[in-house]
Amino acid sequence: MNLSKFIRRPAHEVRIGRVTIGGEYPVAVQSMTNTDTNDVTASVAQIERIDRAGGQIVRLTAQGRREGENLQHIVCQLRADGFDTAVVADIHFVPEVAAIAALYVDKVRINPGNYRTQNGELEALIELCRERGVALRIGVNHGSLSKRVFDEWGDTPQGMVVSAMEFLRICKQHSFDQVVVSMKSSNTRVMVAAYRLLVEAMDAEDMHYPIHLGVTEAGNGVEGRIKSAVGIGALMADGIGDTIRVSLTEAPENEIPVAQLLVEHFADRPGEFEVLHPERYSPTEYRRRSKVTVPVVHTEPLEGFRVIEAVSGNPTAELRAAILNLCVADEPVVVKRRYAETGLATLAVKAAADLGPLLLDGLADGVWIDAPGFAEAEIREVELMILQAARVRFSHTEYIACPSCGRTLYDIEKTLADIKARTSHLKNLRIGVMGCIVNGPGEMADADYGYVGAGPGRITLYKGRTIVERNIPQAEALDRLVALIKANGDWTDN
Repeated sequence: MNLSKFIRRPAHEVRIGRVTIGGEYPVAVQSMTNTDTNDVTASVAQIERIDRAGGQIVRLTAQGRREGENLQHIVCQLRADGFDTAVVADIHFVPEVAAIAALYVDKVRINPGNYRTQNGELEALIELCRERGVALRIGVNHGSLSKRVFDEWGDTPQGMVVSAMEFLRICKQHSFDQVVVSMKSSNTRVMVAAYRLLVEAMDAEDMHYPIHLGVTEAGNGVEGRIKSAVGIGALMADGIGDTIRVSLTEAPENEIPVAQLLVEHFADRPGEFEVLHPERYSPTEYRRRSKVTVPVVHTEPLEGFRVIEAVSGNPTAELRAAILNLCVADEPVVVKRRYAETGLATLAVKAAADLGPLLLDGLADGVWIDAPGFAEAEIREVELMILQAARVRFSHTEYIACPSCGRTLYDIEKTLADIKARTSHLKNLRIGVMGCIVNGPGEMADADYGYVGAGPGRITLYKGRTIVERNIPQAEALDRLVALIKANGDWTDN
């Protein structure tokens, strides 16, 4: 990794329908439907809304044979309506559906945690994809590693890399290069470490597959945008990423402007900055530079902190170099940048992408957003959200909430709003709100409590990784979640 300037990682070209990623092509933005894949009309309408918003690639879940076959009708209707959106099938528990979907779509995403490599299934899928010109995504999820990998490596970044590399080696052995790879987690620190370790592993074996970036279960609102920007921004600042998805628990088309903003923000990163002490920085091993235990925001006492302000168009590299050039290696640092944005969400995304990675890497001990025109209280909230997204200071209830898809068994957007209304005043608590069991229990593994769709109108509640109540009626689930939190002594009144 070049610490002093922005250099985009080389990747070979992969064609996904009429969209090409990698090479010299710009970073493509994408989203995923949350409609029932069996509903052609609703799915096509949503894809078209995403396309009009600027989403070039759209993914749909295909959890069974029926959904896999129905992709044919969705694609046909989409093309008849004049849309050339690249269509991707998302496969989890039924590997046989990947072969069905590959007959109709532009790319197939498989999850190594749930897809078998035995009996030649992957090899057969590769040949089918090669024959039809279909791309393949090896999509590793932190929350759904195979039991074999989990038993040896745990749910670690290293385990995620092992899982991906097994599949990538098979693709390479069969000379199939139309492959994209992703390493998603709701924990930004895990997500960033996994991608960086993956790049190291691929480089060591002369692999140059394009990379799909995303933070899973980021939530909604400004908080969800900040969490995505911290994780994605850290990697884009490294020059990693050929296509991105910002996963929000909102209408899918709302994800596109945020993703486009990040792409534009990193499109041109000029400048080169001398780094005198690169040995002080480890991109794949988290460690704090200083002894500061509670990172600060600008409205708090800053005695003992050095304030370093970025003035270039490449703030992350500039600030990283300045910190690594300090005479005192562990001197506490607050990183500062001035922004002229007029919208709070845009300001939050840019500041999170610029300053969050320095917190995520343990280099900085505080943030200072200088943004005239905004109330000090608004800026403080954004700064605190950046600290929390980088997992260095928790001041709000954190919601690990999936964006939903065709597997989701209830109205997750409304449910998240209802849960927030009842619990947002709680401190230092993580609540997982998950649509189904595919990634739910795994992705919310570090949550204190979990609310997971178990069936139509049914919810399972978790305390940590342990199921507390199974298949309860959704009408009762929120009250019982609150009761569970109170029973465990984690409830405080407003």
